[in-house]
Amino acid sequence: MTATIPPYPTGRNLLAGKTVLVTAAAGTGIGFATARRCAEEGARVMISDIHERRLLEATAELEKISGERPASQLCDVTSEDEVQALIRGAVSALGRIDVLVNNAGLGGFAPLIEMTDEQWSRVLDVTLNGTFRMTRAVLPHMLERGAGSIVNNASVLGWRAQAGQAHYAAAKAGVMALTRCAAMEAAEAGVRVNAVAPSIALHEHLAKVTPPGLLEELTGREAFGRAAEPWEVANVIVFLASDLSSYMTGEVVAVSNQHP
Repeated sequence: MTATIPPYPTGRNLLAGKTVLVTAAAGTGIGFATARRCAEEGARVMISDIHERRLLEATAELEKISGERPASQLCDVTSEDEVQALIRGAVSALGRIDVLVNNAGLGGFAPLIEMTDEQWSRVLDVTLNGTFRMTRAVLPHMLERGAGSIVNNASVLGWRAQAGQAHYAAAKAGVMALTRCAAMEAAEAGVRVNAVAPSIALHEHLAKVTPPGLLEELTGREAFGRAAEPWEVANVIVFLASDLSSYMTGEVVAVSNQHP
């Protein structure tokens, strides 16, 4: 039996007065859902992405939903110069960065014995190194202010094994370890670093990069008999970004109904 998707939540001002920067927020996935939910919870939001057309479309869509056009800026998280420019742009547009959501990541499917160095390196550079670069760039700003929350998007594949996902699983396990270590370094200044680990959140882009039949197989393993809606993952990101999670840092929260 497939569980019914719950109603879309109404905003409760959980992020009222806060500023939020979200990477990889264009398109239909978790990043866009997070930007939308943060805006609905009262935050001023800035979004970034590597795709110019999709970024413009996402900005226009968020304006229609919230009534306010969010700031936006192109950024390739594999480029240190662009990462630094994004942080400067966000501080200029928002005044400060209260919350950073590191959502940029790259997947794919390749058996290990067929995986090229380029495939391995590209996934790790976007997914793990990109999260590292963004975190390194924003921390001085947050540490100086003595406040801030970073939420990283990991994956249950950082815990679980799945064929064809060695590069992605290694990258997401690295994001988990980076989250814990960064949290210990930032805690003294009152800055928190946490992560979410979704199992499967169904959206258009995921279907394009997944072998036929695999999404159906993975969805069938879920206790609710369905994939998560992207906004259900975004809800947990909102919680970790908000003051409701003020005593949580270095945690990786599974957004899943299976045990790791």
